[in-house]
Amino acid sequence: MKPSELPAIDHDFLTETMLQLLAIPSPVGLTDAAVRYAAGRLEQLGIPYELTRRGAIRATLRGAAQQPARAIVAHLDTLGAMVRSLKDNGRLAIMPIGHWSARFAEGGRLTIFTDRGTLRGTCLPLKTSGHAFGDEIDTQPVGWEHVEVRVDLPVTDRSGLEAAGLHVGDWIAFDPQTEILPNGYINSRYLDDKAAVAALLAACKAVRDHDLPLPVDVHPLLTLTEEVGSGASAALHGDIAEMVSLDISIAGPGQNTSEHAATICMQDMSGPFDYHLTHKLIQLAEQHGIAHRRDVFKYYRSDSAAAVEAGNDIRTALIGFGGDASHAQERTHRDALDALARLVTAYMMSEPVARRDCHLLGSLDGFTEQVQPRDMVVPSTPLPLPEEFLDNESRS
Repeated sequence: MKPSELPAIDHDFLTETMLQLLAIPSPVGLTDAAVRYAAGRLEQLGIPYELTRRGAIRATLRGAAQQPARAIVAHLDTLGAMVRSLKDNGRLAIMPIGHWSARFAEGGRLTIFTDRGTLRGTCLPLKTSGHAFGDEIDTQPVGWEHVEVRVDLPVTDRSGLEAAGLHVGDWIAFDPQTEILPNGYINSRYLDDKAAVAALLAACKAVRDHDLPLPVDVHPLLTLTEEVGSGASAALHGDIAEMVSLDISIAGPGQNTSEHAATICMQDMSGPFDYHLTHKLIQLAEQHGIAHRRDVFKYYRSDSAAAVEAGNDIRTALIGFGGDASHAQERTHRDALDALARLVTAYMMSEPVARRDCHLLGSLDGFTEQVQPRDMVVPSTPLPLPEEFLDNESRS
């Protein structure tokens, strides 16, 4: 293999990993099973790892140098819901886990995790049957206070729910309804972010299978609370100087993202990502012919924001697979997952942005430079002040 070439991604492994993860319920706070599965995948690949107290996974792929290390992050947690109250009509009021609209919960089949075991049910609007409510079913509001869960038990009142072992605070996981089509399209809830986890693990497999040289240590990191905002605020350590988050990228009106490419995000609602790390990823995509788009997201945050807000002085970037209808019934294409896995592989094999980043503090020596002085456009004479900045005497 030539140094500039990338190995093929094992799509059977990627797809199998994604499907098995999607089959494991993991709303925030109920992630142990997904952690155990991901840990088992790492063991199969011969990649050592450690768990935090709550189960975030930090794995290690050794490079030629220990520092400045890099982390590549995806999250195992998903959206979900929780029982808010047991209703007198024998149904459950619920509230969301994470930020998503009740519009996309309506009609969803689901599992309720009680202290005794699991129960099945359906999330429905308060008014469902047109035969009972007529046109009112089309005019009722959308919101979590306007839906309820019908439990598949012969219960019609609150006492029946209590007798069945249901409690306020029981977790709810909605069925993913996964479907993969022969033309490469993948439909499912929770592609955010289990598709990215699968792409990350597939990239790790490529490194192991082909014994690819890594210039510095790489730490694949799987987090547990991204959907509620805290994500990668834990499990990092001082050796990590660069962190790339992998997540769903938003294909939609006004966006530049495609379901057939990887996206390199330049900015989200937390602000711009690191100039040098982001442009490095763009250059790697161009160098290796990886389908990619640049984009900015107005209503979006990721593990990168959580890491920086927790006080980590690290370079961050965000790349993702193009996906439609995020936090709803999501869709992506095999092309996007292939592009993301290949870009991750190329990044792991690349030099760090700056070798001086192995030190928390240092001199100007080796510091990065975004714009060369010769590239700056500087006016030869001072520009006049706008009139509103001039006092009356100056105007006269």
